[in-house]
Amino acid sequence: MKIAILPGDGIGPEIMDEAVKVLQALGEGIEMERAEVGGAGYAAHGHPLPQATLQLARQADAVLFGAVGDYRYDTLERALRPEQAILGLRRELGLFANLRPAILYPELAGASTLKPEVVSGLDILIIRELTGDIYFGKPRGVRTCPDGPFAGQREGFDTMRYADGEIRRIAHVAFQAARKRGRRVTSVDKANVLETFQFWRDVVTEVHADYPDVELEHMYVDNAAMQLVRAPKKFDVIVTGNMFGDILSDAAAMLTGSIGMLPSASLDASGKGLYEPSHGSAPDIAGQGVANPLATILSAAMMLRYSFGLAEQATRIEDAVKRVLAQGLRTPDIHEPGTRRVGTSDMGDAVVAALG
Repeated sequence: MKIAILPGDGIGPEIMDEAVKVLQALGEGIEMERAEVGGAGYAAHGHPLPQATLQLARQADAVLFGAVGDYRYDTLERALRPEQAILGLRRELGLFANLRPAILYPELAGASTLKPEVVSGLDILIIRELTGDIYFGKPRGVRTCPDGPFAGQREGFDTMRYADGEIRRIAHVAFQAARKRGRRVTSVDKANVLETFQFWRDVVTEVHADYPDVELEHMYVDNAAMQLVRAPKKFDVIVTGNMFGDILSDAAAMLTGSIGMLPSASLDASGKGLYEPSHGSAPDIAGQGVANPLATILSAAMMLRYSFGLAEQATRIEDAVKRVLAQGLRTPDIHEPGTRRVGTSDMGDAVVAALG
C-alpha cells in the first residue's frame, strides 16, 4: 500500500503530520511518500501541480491531501494559482465522485450553531459530482460584451454543462450508497431555471428505475439550503452537481460544529481515491498549532476503508476520535466551556493514545 502524501499550504502540513502519525501507529506497513502541491508546488517547481507530484499521485494506491491556497499567489494567472492543483488532480485522476459525510458526534451537539434538538443524531452523506459542471465547462473567460445594454464592456463568462454519462455514474454512486444507509436519495438541482439541471433531473429519474428499493426525492437547491438549516435530519443521501455540492457540503459542515470535523473522499471508477479534509488552508492560523487535525485523520480512515478495504483499521481510528472527544479534548474551533482546549499536535497524540 503506497500513499502519496501531499500536505500543501497553510495549515496543510500541520494537520497532515497528525494524520501520518496516526497511520504509522496502526503498524500496517503502509509506504508513504511526500511531494509539494499548491503554493508549495509553485514555490518549489513553478507550478501548483508539478509533474513529479502528478506522477506520484498516479503511481500511488491512494492520495492523502492537506489543503491548498495562499494569498501570496492570488495575483498569478489562474492556471498557476494553488487551487488549480486540486482541480488538476481531480481531472487527471478521474476523481468524479466526492463523498462528504456530515456526522454530528454527540459530544459536539453544543458546538453546532443550531439547537441540539435540531442536529442531534445528524448523519448525512453528500455526494458531489466532481469533474463536470461550471468548474470545468468550456468556453470560459473574459471578453467584450457583444450586445445588450452593456455592449462593448468587459464581461466574464463560464459554461455549465453535463453529459449523460457523467450524471448516470454519479447517480449510481448515490443510489448504491443509499442502499447501505437509509435508502433515501435527495437529488438537488435548479431544474426550474437551468436547462442543464432539467437534464440532470431527467437522467437521475431514469437511473432510479434500477433502484426501486430506494426512495428518490428531487429538490431545488435553494430549498435544499433552507432545509439543511431547518430540518437537516430529514436527509439521508444528497446527490448534486459540482457547484451546488461545493456550497451545500460546506453548509452541512457547520451543522456538525466545525468544518474541521469533516473528512471527504474523491473516488474514481475503480475505487482509487484522494482523501482530504473539507476545509481550506486557513493561512490566518497557519503555524500557530491550533488547527483541528480530526478531519484529516478521519479522511485517512476513509482511505483505509474505501481504497484499501481495511474496515477494521478504519473503525479503530474513528472510535479513537470518539474516545478523544468523550474525554473532553477540543481544538479551538470546537472548544466550549467545560472542555479542555488542546493544540494540533496534542490532539493527534491523543488519537494515537486512544487507538488502543
